[in-house]
Amino acid sequence: MSEAFKPRVGGVLSADIAVPEHERELRFYSRVLSTGKIPLWREDLMNNHGMPIIGLGARIPEYADLPLQWMPHIQVTDVASSVERALRLGGSELMHGKDDHGESQWAVLSDPNGAAFGIMPVVPAEAIPAPDGDGPSDSAATMGRIAWLDLTVPDASATRDFYREVVGWSAQDVGMEDAGEKYADYSMLCEDGNAAAGVCHARGVNQGLPATWMIYLPVGDLEESLRRVEEEGGKILKATRGSDGAYSYAAIQDPVGAFLALAQ
Repeated sequence: MSEAFKPRVGGVLSADIAVPEHERELRFYSRVLSTGKIPLWREDLMNNHGMPIIGLGARIPEYADLPLQWMPHIQVTDVASSVERALRLGGSELMHGKDDHGESQWAVLSDPNGAAFGIMPVVPAEAIPAPDGDGPSDSAATMGRIAWLDLTVPDASATRDFYREVVGWSAQDVGMEDAGEKYADYSMLCEDGNAAAGVCHARGVNQGLPATWMIYLPVGDLEESLRRVEEEGGKILKATRGSDGAYSYAAIQDPVGAFLALAQ
């Protein structure tokens, strides 16, 4: 996900979740994310440049009907139109924020698989703080951000089409193979052609993953982060090592049941 903080249709800027046991969850994430010599995340879950990328809220009555999932916030051309298309294609409206004139400002939706996500208008460039560092690539590599999104579902083709209509993503085939059979998963692209997310079939390397949006959060020391996941009451669902034997990726479940991924 290059240029993670760039305003654009289909761009993902942040994600949030409303959780029970809020203090326990805050301890879990602040410990798991703050590994390495120069942690990418602060204890308050802002990134190490002070930008609010992920939000961990308490599960107050207002949010009681939201699913216990990390929900990415995706920029769209027009919120009201996206809501209408989502409902027409079998999705659900969970929350819908409007101004005093009834104009749509943001919404929380779920797709036909039950995966929840938020939509909002394209953010003005001046509203996004400029990251510190020598350049965009250097800065992105040394700060906490959402590095990637993945959604694993039984019918990835139908889900691909849902998000093309609702969000405005385009799709690019990604060749896969399972038990000798070739098939395609999908890389979902923003309006400028940059990859924003993956939509995957629940088979092969992705078998057994939940049908929720998995946000990938980078950490400084993945092995230590995974040790803290289990120490703080979470679970490791799947972990992958690189050719050097070091962990490169892991899908985890936090103490209250929400899923996400960690990346080195």
